[in-house]
Amino acid sequence: MDRSATITAIGPRPGPNGARIVVTGSAGFIGFHLSRLLLSQGHSVHGIDGMTDYYDVSLKRRRHAMLAQIPGFSATHVRLEDREALDAAIDQAAPDVIVHLAAQAGVRHSLDVPRAYMDANITGSFNVLEAAKRHRVRHLLVASSSSVYGANTEMPFREVHRTDTPLNVYGATKKAVEDLGHVYAHLHDIPVTMFRFFTVYGPWGRPDMALFSFAEAMAHGRAINVHNHGQMERDFTYIDDLVQAIGLLVERPPERPKDGSVSDWDSLSTVAPYRVVNIGNGSPVPLMAFIRALEDAMGIEARKTMLPAQPGEVLATWADTSLLQRLTGFKPQTDHRQGVAEFIKWWSMWRSGEASQAG
Repeated sequence: MDRSATITAIGPRPGPNGARIVVTGSAGFIGFHLSRLLLSQGHSVHGIDGMTDYYDVSLKRRRHAMLAQIPGFSATHVRLEDREALDAAIDQAAPDVIVHLAAQAGVRHSLDVPRAYMDANITGSFNVLEAAKRHRVRHLLVASSSSVYGANTEMPFREVHRTDTPLNVYGATKKAVEDLGHVYAHLHDIPVTMFRFFTVYGPWGRPDMALFSFAEAMAHGRAINVHNHGQMERDFTYIDDLVQAIGLLVERPPERPKDGSVSDWDSLSTVAPYRVVNIGNGSPVPLMAFIRALEDAMGIEARKTMLPAQPGEVLATWADTSLLQRLTGFKPQTDHRQGVAEFIKWWSMWRSGEASQAG
């Protein structure tokens, strides 16, 4: 299917409790899972995805094919940088809510091809902001990243911490989009929620991410590359927890504070209906412990090549999720061993060609 193709919607528009929601990046790892959740909640979802070849496009096509079987889903294959085509797709969808997940991903890849990040993450996000303004959406939710915390060493990371020391191009583009989102919320009174993701993993994950690439290498008897000699910690966040949090935040649009005062536990802007929310597990795991969980799930001991840290690498992440819990009553808490086991269950079926049965 070419990038301008449209998947026709199945079934009726949402009922009185449903919304018309545009999800950008709907063929991606997170967008796929989120779209399934939103559809199960009675919303209609129009997905927008560029089907770029950063990783195996067949995986993206499989995700969209599964979504296309669910009533209420439709999609357009178009890149965010193509403003006219993007505008046409969003205008046809006439959204109440936009969840903007699409981006050029990958911290390490941003060291090699930074222009791709400028085009997709900044120009593409600007086009989405313009569309949100034109449609006066009741809530715009935008994916950011824990990478914006950069060189900050005060942990756990809180949304109100300074984020002016990014260490890589990917993180810098995400921070730029956060700033643009605040401007649009302030000038145009668009309720905007930015959520900062922390190392998301799980079934249907991206092949370029460590868990997927480690599993592939181990299955073929190859060594895995362990950077900074394994001396890293990540706040690994299971995909089901992440999308549940986003689904709850859809119903919590920020409101501009009437008197400019904001609680000290809140990241709400004093001058705009704008908020930043961490979505993480709230429990950092040493990289070597994560690898041990993978070894246990596969029944294979990994051969390891210990390497120094890569340029732009953040050595530790840890999310303070108290704001998320205050806003939604929900706290992600899937143990990394359980999450890795679920991934391997899916990954084994994917390799055997039975992934659609893995859910």
